[in-house]
Amino acid sequence: MEMGKAIWERYKVALGLIILLVLSAIVSPDFVRPTNIQNVVQRISIIGILAIGMTFVILSGGIDLSVGSLLAASACLTAGAIKYYHLPVGIAIMIGLLGGAFFGFLNGIFITKGKMQPFVITLALMTSARGFAFLYTNGQPITLEPTDVPLIINLGLGKIANVIPVQTLIFAVVALLAFLMLRFTTFGRYVYGLGGNEEAVRLSGVNVERIKTLIYTVSGLLAGLGGILMVGFQNGLANANFGLGYELSAIACVVIGGTSLAGGVGGVGNTVIGTLIIGILDNILNLKGVGTYIQEMVRGAIIIFAVYISKRRE
Repeated sequence: MEMGKAIWERYKVALGLIILLVLSAIVSPDFVRPTNIQNVVQRISIIGILAIGMTFVILSGGIDLSVGSLLAASACLTAGAIKYYHLPVGIAIMIGLLGGAFFGFLNGIFITKGKMQPFVITLALMTSARGFAFLYTNGQPITLEPTDVPLIINLGLGKIANVIPVQTLIFAVVALLAFLMLRFTTFGRYVYGLGGNEEAVRLSGVNVERIKTLIYTVSGLLAGLGGILMVGFQNGLANANFGLGYELSAIACVVIGGTSLAGGVGGVGNTVIGTLIIGILDNILNLKGVGTYIQEMVRGAIIIFAVYISKRRE
């Protein structure tokens, strides 16, 4: 009995995904079509990358409400570097990545040095980063000619062997690297330790401020990567309105995956499963013609249920 309970606790998120897959195939035969499966895994990839960064933050006992705005700022920085300053695509991509990482670094510095709550600081950066994106673009979309930026377009819309979306492959690589980092590095152990007992980590001689700052920098870097992929996915378009609500979707993926909002419990594997659950649920509701507002209500109900289960377990 105890063994069965332990197995259920360990694999219940994966079992939930399997049940959802079966029900989706029954409810809509269109769901299992290869083109639809491609569509699902491609569309979840950017949110999934943001969710992986969010996993680091939540595991450490924090929260990052700025990732959607950082995505928009990074997308605009990348496209603007090409459109306004005629920089090479490779350098523009680096600027987008570094821009996201810099905003994440600011989050970490304000939280650690300013002794401020992550919720407040990342909420402020959410507003500031999007304001920066509007200022940088003068409130106008930046349009790149797809023929001038084939690398970016391929990152967002390309498919390997016309089957696997490049976005999805990048998501998988990011997830694998994050898993290895959390499982097998000292930094990963510190991330879990901060969420479990920050004071104990501090007393053991670890520079907690440095680790926290690095965690938020990682989250910002992955948001920057998401912004670059978004430019490609939108066929060369960058807009300061990109990523609206993405921070909530990223948090939903993490929470539905079973990572505790209190920190210290969870992992990247569960976040990937949570992302798949969100993506499949959205897809099946779209296939059945369910309105956007009802979809948001359903997603909210699932998040409430996931948080409730998490609290019961704690």
